[in-house]
Amino acid sequence: MSTALSNMAGKLAERLGMDAGDDLVGVLKATAFSGEATDAQFTALLIVANQYGLNPFTKEIYAFPDKQNGIVPVVGVDGWARIINGHDQFDGMEFEQDIESCTCKIYRKDRNHPISVTEWMDECKREAFKSKSGYEVKGPWQSHPKRMLRHKAMIQCARLAFGFAGIYDKDEAERVIEGTTAEVNVGRESDSRRPELISKGEDAAKSGAESFKAFWLGLGNEERQIIGVIEKKRLYELSLKSESAEEAEFTEAE
Repeated sequence: MSTALSNMAGKLAERLGMDAGDDLVGVLKATAFSGEATDAQFTALLIVANQYGLNPFTKEIYAFPDKQNGIVPVVGVDGWARIINGHDQFDGMEFEQDIESCTCKIYRKDRNHPISVTEWMDECKREAFKSKSGYEVKGPWQSHPKRMLRHKAMIQCARLAFGFAGIYDKDEAERVIEGTTAEVNVGRESDSRRPELISKGEDAAKSGAESFKAFWLGLGNEERQIIGVIEKKRLYELSLKSESAEEAEFTEAE
């Protein structure tokens, strides 16, 4: 066992009130790592676990080996909840959700306004796939899609609110390992229909978030791809600003 691994295991044991030793490392490797792990890979995992105060024994954090002989640190939902609630500046969170999207707002004690992130079902959901035997394999996105989207919104919002970096949820980690992490969808910029679609989206967004959602739901898959993810997010932010402006005008009128 390397010195670095021994030191990291010792720090973890001290934090959890356990005895350090070779047995501890062996149990941890069996518990917190999917597949065979080198000392370097396991040391990397323990560094992240100690940095965020997570417990590998309760699966708050574990890891997959990646294709470059490194690791992908995976933090379960319970682990994310722990580091969010454990942050000194955390002052609560709230959610707004429908079938298309989920918005998470996190409040910090040292800021006047909440950090807000919206995640969209059509961007996040993973489809069921066929096994080699031809059977359809379903996952949590089929059984609990709203819960999965809520987790996505919470995690992305936590990253912006507190600067959490270098850790993934299980869904993200699987996409990284598979090499299927989607590139940012900039839309089909050369498509002649794009300017008109964006113009219609802007008109809808100027009437507020509900108007924009109705516009987006009325589009076909091809039209959504033409607009693209980046432009969609811009239009949605525009719809929120339009609502805020209307509320301000109403308040002033009173």
